[in-house]
Amino acid sequence: MRVVVAGATGRIGSRTVARLRDHGVEVVSVSRGQGVDVTTGEGLPQALRGADVVVDVTDTPSRTELASAQFFGTATGNLLQAAAGAGTKHYVVLSVVGAERAQAGYFRAKLLQEEQARRSPIPHSVVRATPFFESVDALSRSDVHADGVHVSPARTRPASLDDVAVTVAHVAVGIPLFGLLEVGGPEEFRLNELAATLLASRGDDRAVIADPYAPFFGAVLEERTLLPGGEARVGHGTLAQWLKRR
Repeated sequence: MRVVVAGATGRIGSRTVARLRDHGVEVVSVSRGQGVDVTTGEGLPQALRGADVVVDVTDTPSRTELASAQFFGTATGNLLQAAAGAGTKHYVVLSVVGAERAQAGYFRAKLLQEEQARRSPIPHSVVRATPFFESVDALSRSDVHADGVHVSPARTRPASLDDVAVTVAHVAVGIPLFGLLEVGGPEEFRLNELAATLLASRGDDRAVIADPYAPFFGAVLEERTLLPGGEARVGHGTLAQWLKRR
């Protein structure tokens, strides 16, 4: 089996490549460093030649809705076109839990990306992940006001990068889902409580304010927007383990 990974040098991509190799498949890494540009299509037909599976873990440099939608609309379109030309039998895309509930900001862009894969004639699988610890860590240091850091009190089950990569790799070597699989972590937190813990772990004593109107990746969240469903795959990575590695 020949698996092409787009976005292979990113945090998720590099881990996904390693997990796929654990499955004993041939892996081809696609990134600008290898002379392949998903936004222009340069090098894609050659990189995807003979690909049985294409794994799309690309990500946008900007998390605004417009920039994200433009990036995924172009990049995913180019990847799907090249994959169809290569006779690819399975297209796997990484998305986010809550995409269909938030429908704003980055979530809206990811939902549009999913819809591209669904409309394609290529059999597809969508893996939706809950927020990474790294994402919440960045959030906890970004939305700063005079009275402290404002963070949504929405609930989530943050996932480790390794757990998400394991899930993406497992789906890639299996039969197409023609649907989605969610993955989250083993522990549930409110975002504001998690952000406070992460700040404290850095010795940052700023107050964290539970603000239901504070955006997360451009979307105002309901309490359960970021919670996966009951059929979700549950990873192993805990907050304590992540803090120790960091």
